[in-house]
Amino acid sequence: MKTSQSAARSASGNRPGGTSGPADPDASTRQRVASSILEQGPSTAAALAERLGLTPAAIRRHLDMLTERGIVESREQRVYGARGRGRPARVFAITDAGRMDFHHAYDDLAIEALEYLSETGGSAAVRGFAERRLAGAEQRYRTALAETAADSPTAALAEALTTEGYVASTRRAVAGEQLCQHHCPVAHVAERFPELCEAETEAFARVLGVHVQRLATIAHGDGVCTTHVPDLTPRPAPDSHAPADPNREARG
Repeated sequence: MKTSQSAARSASGNRPGGTSGPADPDASTRQRVASSILEQGPSTAAALAERLGLTPAAIRRHLDMLTERGIVESREQRVYGARGRGRPARVFAITDAGRMDFHHAYDDLAIEALEYLSETGGSAAVRGFAERRLAGAEQRYRTALAETAADSPTAALAEALTTEGYVASTRRAVAGEQLCQHHCPVAHVAERFPELCEAETEAFARVLGVHVQRLATIAHGDGVCTTHVPDLTPRPAPDSHAPADPNREARG
């Protein structure tokens, strides 16, 4: 699949375990090996050799390099039923780091698309995209706040963010709370287009009904996306027991 093959470039380039410097003549072959494992699942060296039309020796050389870089890992193949004689076969699977590496390649595609949008429509077009992207999420956050039994609206928002992959939590701070997002699925893209972070911050403010302040973002190199939420003090409701104004009718 073309998308996965382009994604696998990171597995042999400057991503986890990659090297900089002169072009690696074997890089494209390692791309094919990594892509095949990603698409077909854990595979033996023999299966990869047959699938890609390479010799077992060549496949093992590429697997050794991918393993060294943390892109794949080897493990004993699961066998159901009676095991035959001889050494158990070993399979190679994509690691979490390797899988994340492929995700970064999709981020690169998103960056290219937003760069084109910026060139053709200007910053307003990028801003419009960021706001539209958050519109659906904002509605889900509102629903979560309305239905939750969390101790605070900020905690409810953190729960909603966690369900969408942001691994969020809250902690007390001076005159309020801090909303902490320990993972950001779009950090790589937001590094280039901060409009994504800005739109998200504004969505938080609307959902919580209070002005919030972004203190740190993963996209800018911080370890956690942190947003300060001041103490939520609801507006006082009209006092129905207050004495009536005796002059009200006279003024009417």
